[in-house]
Amino acid sequence: MISLPLVYTILALIAYTTSFWYLFIRLMSKREPNSWLFAFVTLLALALHGTVLCDAMLTPAGINYDVFNLMSFTSGLMLLLSLIFSTFRPILPLNLLGIPVAAIGLILGFAFSRPDQFIEQHSLGLDAHIILSLSAYAVLLMATIHAILMWFQNRELKKKQKKRFWVNFLPPIQAMESLLFDLIITGFILLTIALTFGFLTIDSFFAQHLAHKTVFSIISWFIYGSLLIGHYKLGWRGQKAIRFTLIGFVLLAIGFIGSKFVLEMILGR
Repeated sequence: MISLPLVYTILALIAYTTSFWYLFIRLMSKREPNSWLFAFVTLLALALHGTVLCDAMLTPAGINYDVFNLMSFTSGLMLLLSLIFSTFRPILPLNLLGIPVAAIGLILGFAFSRPDQFIEQHSLGLDAHIILSLSAYAVLLMATIHAILMWFQNRELKKKQKKRFWVNFLPPIQAMESLLFDLIITGFILLTIALTFGFLTIDSFFAQHLAHKTVFSIISWFIYGSLLIGHYKLGWRGQKAIRFTLIGFVLLAIGFIGSKFVLEMILGR
């Protein structure tokens, strides 16, 4: 018997595929996409994605924090934010990257998540800390991908290449840089609130295997904070902004993904 989550997953993938090819064909043919139609189909896909994710994560025993559920959550949130930012920044083509990522995250979450990954002692504050941390991670991951795309753009411009794929495909470099700092500000705020909830709700960082994660997160927080101060006070931009963004995220990823993968997939905790 076919389950409802499977039906919703298939429908979400159909909607994702439809929105991707609609946007791709419009952009390749140099025709202006209907932003309302594109947003409607993409939001429908995200709503179905969210329904599948809620069924997997929200259980009577608590929230299931399986690593594949977290991948699904992160990928869906990234696409939602990309869609929101594209309403006031000229970055609609970037959704061509976000849609496949969300679709892959949905598939991984549905196919591989395990139903028994719970935190033994959880509270509303701790759940808020985890969800905010995931949201901050998703936004800062977007900023990192964005910084890498900007690096490709800068490279093509500096080398004066005749075939400029990234320059032609992506929005203007000024719009890309504005979006980069939009993302960093949003991620920095979410990370600040997440760390605050963590310090208020977690009793023992060492007993819960969180000491290294906290240290890396705080160092990353300082790097992103320094970048924002440097940008608005000293005019940092371009390659310096890209380097700070990449370093900050690498540290955040080591603390978050590294510990999550080792504890859950290798040690089985």
